[in-house]
Amino acid sequence: MPPVVLVVEDEMLLRMRAVDMVEDAGYVPVEAVDADEALAILQSRSDIALLFTDVQMPGSLNGLQLALAVHDRWPRIRIILASGQLKLSKSEIPENSRFFGKPLDSVEMVAEIREMLGHV
Repeated sequence: MPPVVLVVEDEMLLRMRAVDMVEDAGYVPVEAVDADEALAILQSRSDIALLFTDVQMPGSLNGLQLALAVHDRWPRIRIILASGQLKLSKSEIPENSRFFGKPLDSVEMVAEIREMLGHV
């Protein structure tokens, strides 16, 4: 069974594009529209290997707060953050996470997902 990637993005078209990238990388996508839905999924599943989240989202947590919560509670889960408006430095994101500006480059993202999950 290939690793599972949780894609958290409130904009449907961007979420669909991210899901396509996850599938192109050879992994199984699970979708959430916000951090609350993502946390509910994480609490109910033990097979999530990577969190791919937008930074700016509606709901009780933004993507950075979600990433920090996931890093604390599920440290084995790899994290990729993306934003079209913000630029986050390495010191602002959880250890071993990656940040990408939008628009995302599909080839670069597929390669990064594979590298982070150890399937180069």
